[in-house]
Amino acid sequence: MPTPQTQTNFADWQRWMAILWLLVWIPTYWHTWGASNFVQLCDIAVIVTCAGIWSNSRLLISSQAVSSLLVDLAWAVDAAWRLLLGHHLTGGTEYLFDEHYPLWVRLLSLFHLAMPALLLWALRRVGYDSRGLALQCLIAFFAFAAAQFTNSAKNMNFAFTDPFFHRTWGPPPIHVAINVLFMLAAVYLPTHLVLRRLFAPRSHPSI
Repeated sequence: MPTPQTQTNFADWQRWMAILWLLVWIPTYWHTWGASNFVQLCDIAVIVTCAGIWSNSRLLISSQAVSSLLVDLAWAVDAAWRLLLGHHLTGGTEYLFDEHYPLWVRLLSLFHLAMPALLLWALRRVGYDSRGLALQCLIAFFAFAAAQFTNSAKNMNFAFTDPFFHRTWGPPPIHVAINVLFMLAAVYLPTHLVLRRLFAPRSHPSI
């Protein structure tokens, strides 16, 4: 009997486009901002999402939908606030307006605008995996912890001061724990609940 083919929800050209993006984006970001920049949750989201599309993984795609939909919206609002009003609302997009960096490199950061649409499109194809919430919490914990070892001036993942009160919440382990709990309560869990209702899982789950 013929061996059944592995189910795929993405066309080959879509899967290769995800890899092509990484082949352009990763070296450019690495050269411009250094390897430490890849502890940023938004950059992790790009890599994991592309890996999810390449491997047809509902779990990977779901974890980054939990992570990115609200965060990318906040990024877009802060960038628009700076563009229209001349100052940042919460911060995190300062580099987008820093003329020390080439404009074309900064424009690559507009992936933040495309990610929500890409993730929702992908979820329509593969469905939502509720395990994405737990996976993203684990990713966030390690990302926040790793950011403590980066340049404090860059405040990656707001690992040194939060974006609202601009203060540190105790020693590093406490600050990391508070960051993770805040993301869980304010971002990940609400997004998870909405996505679970909107996107029913497919009958043949992918890993």
